[in-house]
Amino acid sequence: MSPLAGVRVLDLTRLLPGPFCTLYLAQLGADVIKIEDPDGGDYARLMSPELFALINRGKASVTLDLRKQTDAETFRRLAIDADVVIESFRPGVMDKSGCGYAALKAINPRLVYAALTGYGQTGPYRDRAGHDMNFRGYAGELEQTGAGGGAPASGNFQTADLAGGALTCAVGILAALLKARETGEGSFVDVGMLDGTLALQVVALSTLRMLGHGLPRGADALSGAMANYRVYACADGRHLAVAPLEYKFFVRLCRLAGRQDLLELALSPDESGQPLHDALSVLFAGKPRDEWERLLAGEDTCVSAILSLEEALANEHVQARGMIADDAGKPAFRLPIHFDRPLPEVGAAPELGADNARILGAVVMATKVDEETEMRSGAET
Repeated sequence: MSPLAGVRVLDLTRLLPGPFCTLYLAQLGADVIKIEDPDGGDYARLMSPELFALINRGKASVTLDLRKQTDAETFRRLAIDADVVIESFRPGVMDKSGCGYAALKAINPRLVYAALTGYGQTGPYRDRAGHDMNFRGYAGELEQTGAGGGAPASGNFQTADLAGGALTCAVGILAALLKARETGEGSFVDVGMLDGTLALQVVALSTLRMLGHGLPRGADALSGAMANYRVYACADGRHLAVAPLEYKFFVRLCRLAGRQDLLELALSPDESGQPLHDALSVLFAGKPRDEWERLLAGEDTCVSAILSLEEALANEHVQARGMIADDAGKPAFRLPIHFDRPLPEVGAAPELGADNARILGAVVMATKVDEETEMRSGAET
């Protein structure tokens, strides 16, 4: 049985952070129902159809307009039997439709209600609009990303959306579900992506604690200051990740490369590390990437090829770990958590409103049964 089998999640989120969070829940076995606006649904359907298809696998889709009283009432009926509600609106928006935490808690005291927003439910920025880059900027993370002496570089990994937001929220939801199962008491889970991104910066904060101040971009130990923890170019223009932090690994690298003389530079009193960096730059520029990979990668040197995404998908280790799923003939990622028993594959992302008849029809039937029961009770009295 999947870990979250029997857990029902009502997902009101859109675009990237929330849907990525609920993708993990769906892959863990939860019954995730996307609640989408009837007029187009999740914006990602139009803005980035392939992204939508990737991060909404394994979910159902129901269309409701919570601005309409009847649809808001239908949502409240769904929430009675739900375990989790997750939304990413600005603070207070759900309250306007009568579907905020207080209203839902009154009808389902064990409900876990997660609000995943940029800045959280409190504080002077709570109502500001923003995206991943904004949250990373305010968290101080973007200022540290990129080469020393250059401008901040965003990269193509959404740190705030995915790590600071989606995965942080998933942890909060799982913790609150455990509490609900033990006590019968639900929780309000407030996750701000700025908070989550800030909390990831333990290495940078440790430097600040040690020195009394932070260091410029590219000047911290793991961001470019250490010659034995850097990216180096090869003869073919491809690159290596060179990370023999421990001396024993660096010794192994030097011996395999036939450059034991570099050990003296590693022990040099020159704190800048520039002489060693210059020597390693010349060394790695002397051969193509794959030749270095064959020589060093499996030899306890902590040196590895920097792959393109296409190369990573085809990588022998990635394939052996079963990380790549087939999604209608296109690659998708499986859950990167391996249990003693394999989890079932999740299905394709749903069409807009694909599950209206099944899910909303059940709500209509339940409502009719309740009304008939009330009528009979009234007649008997």
